[in-house]
Amino acid sequence: MLRKLCFILLVAAAGAQAAPPSPRDDDLLRFIADKGILSKLEQVGYTVTDRATELVFTAIGFLGVPYRRGGSSAETGFDCSGFVRAMFQNTVGLILPRSANEQAASSEVIDAKDLKPGDLVFFNTMKSAFSHVGIYVGEGKFIHSPKPGAQVRVEDMGQSYWRGRFDGARRVLGLPPAETKATPAS
Repeated sequence: MLRKLCFILLVAAAGAQAAPPSPRDDDLLRFIADKGILSKLEQVGYTVTDRATELVFTAIGFLGVPYRRGGSSAETGFDCSGFVRAMFQNTVGLILPRSANEQAASSEVIDAKDLKPGDLVFFNTMKSAFSHVGIYVGEGKFIHSPKPGAQVRVEDMGQSYWRGRFDGARRVLGLPPAETKATPAS
């Protein structure tokens, strides 16, 4: 499993899904390196075995895919809810509603302090509640497809723009929160 995780990270780093690496991709790789995520896993013999973590690493593989209103695939581009829906459907087999506000309504409310990777974060970006959605990746960051002319990217929820528009956190029913389990490394 550790080899699979390393492979996913290498694919993400290589930008295998779409665009050439951007400064934001470099920021994400620096974040992964600074936190020592892979070396920590190797040192203690941890493997990542849960679906929520697989969801996050799969989403990272789509960094650089362009935004497209109504889009729901890497080939055509994603809007925010189309990105979230595609990640859940293709990675964990859960089919979420199409719009951000419907995704909010169909998921369980959680406190922001209880966010775990794979949870959904919602924002008011169009003067209406739950008009934007992303997937929480940990350490106060989320991945999303932001707006026309932009690409799937990781953002810091602590930035004033996102902090001021935060509408809440939700957990998708049927998807356990991310955690690592101690098992012998293969």
